[in-house]
Amino acid sequence: MTPRARFKQGQSGQASVEAALSLPLVVFLMLGTLQLFLMLQGRIMAEYAAFRAVRSGSVKHGDCTAMTHAAVLALMPSYHSFMAGGGSPAQKLGQAFGRYKDNVYRSSARGNPVEGALVWILRDSPVAATVPTEDQNFDQADSANRRMEIRLVYWYPLKIPFADWVISRMTLARWGLQDYTAQDPLTPVRRANWTAENPTSLEGAIRAELLRRVSIGFYSMPIHASASLRMMTPVRQRHFLTQNCAPAPEVL
Repeated sequence: MTPRARFKQGQSGQASVEAALSLPLVVFLMLGTLQLFLMLQGRIMAEYAAFRAVRSGSVKHGDCTAMTHAAVLALMPSYHSFMAGGGSPAQKLGQAFGRYKDNVYRSSARGNPVEGALVWILRDSPVAATVPTEDQNFDQADSANRRMEIRLVYWYPLKIPFADWVISRMTLARWGLQDYTAQDPLTPVRRANWTAENPTSLEGAIRAELLRRVSIGFYSMPIHASASLRMMTPVRQRHFLTQNCAPAPEVL
């Protein structure tokens, strides 16, 4: 083999090694950017869903079922694709709502089917302990039950492979929930050092649920939104047997 041929072969081998080392980072930049834009869409939809939920609660006496259905339906464009399947747009929407109206998102993680709630609805007002059987003072200006105030946690499902795992691990580390110091998936020749910079003050139940989902490979991101609206109908005690709407825990 001539010196020139050996030089070209060496260059080819070097290019292959450099490509292998940089490919994970390049792939993540493309997929991660797409996932971040989808998360931004989820954030915008969460604000709209919070409004739709509080609107339904205000006209239906604070009924959790109506509020949950309104939120799930409002969020649907951010977690369900309407591109596949036949039928009219109305039929597709009806089929999709029938699939998700129980507020459960089903996915496949590590080859196993997993599921989790799409939304948690936390009712800050009215307070369940003070809701009367019938609110006789509903129309009075000083009524404590005149406003419906909610916080919505949208468990946005990350759906872009590879990017979902990396973003979840980075988020857990940055929020001070779980450090990651194993091999860096973006630069395989070194170990990662993903640790907390500004630990978040996530509420305990949300933190525990996020860790549980990541541990089983069900990558979700808790997106928060809030809304309030004057009650259009008097609250009813039967809709306030619990403060928050199931499956949201009462400790929040």
